[in-house]
Amino acid sequence: MVAVIAGVAVLTGFLSGLLGIGGGIILAPLLLYVPPLFGCPPLSMHTVAGLTVVQGLVACIAGTLIHRRFHAVSGRLTLWMGGTIFIAALAGGAGAAWVANEMLLLIFAALALTATFLLFCPREAEEEYPDASTLAFSRPRAVGVAGLVGVLGGLVGQGGSFILIPLMTSFVRVPTRIAVGSNLAIVFLSTTAAFLGKAATKQIVWPLALPILVAVPPATWLGGLVSHRLPVARLRLILGICIGLAAAYICWSIVRAA
Repeated sequence: MVAVIAGVAVLTGFLSGLLGIGGGIILAPLLLYVPPLFGCPPLSMHTVAGLTVVQGLVACIAGTLIHRRFHAVSGRLTLWMGGTIFIAALAGGAGAAWVANEMLLLIFAALALTATFLLFCPREAEEEYPDASTLAFSRPRAVGVAGLVGVLGGLVGQGGSFILIPLMTSFVRVPTRIAVGSNLAIVFLSTTAAFLGKAATKQIVWPLALPILVAVPPATWLGGLVSHRLPVARLRLILGICIGLAAAYICWSIVRAA
């Protein structure tokens, strides 16, 4: 089991660094379905949720550090969007008891599909290696996007970091590399809050979390290095495919629960 979790963690850690996403939307289904293929007992959703939070926190830290090395993390964008998404996620989580989860998941899936479409839409050529320190952006748009994703993510129990990037690039007009680099820093605060909550209530199985703590940082670091060697057009293509698959997974979860 430890070896299987370590292998899955390497894959999701690499994708976190490459694409600037937390990785929970990818890690969760892998942890649910891969261990039984290797003769291991299946993990409960309760255990999987705790492990994905650990992976998300470690990936946020390692990913932010490697992308900052390439001047792709905007401190101002992180401050405005990170603070907003934290507050919005708290509000969404508190209001989840009064809203039908199935409908919210459907809205979340629709938002993910829209984000995928936006990534594949033709757009003007952008600078390959922009400097985050000179980034100019619309604060109202940045706050609006972070608030929307934060509320929906809090309501349905999803981080939503994989949706933030295409919305940042299309609506807030942030260059792709800066959106990828800043995304993990933006969701770090909300991920930390989720981690502390699960750790305090003993929802994390630490023996199973150990291979994640060991495997994710180097894999995320490697993914970040590869990310800055890929052309922006190729990076957007990979992002679009991964987000599209995530949206399909959410839709399948809705159908299965129906």
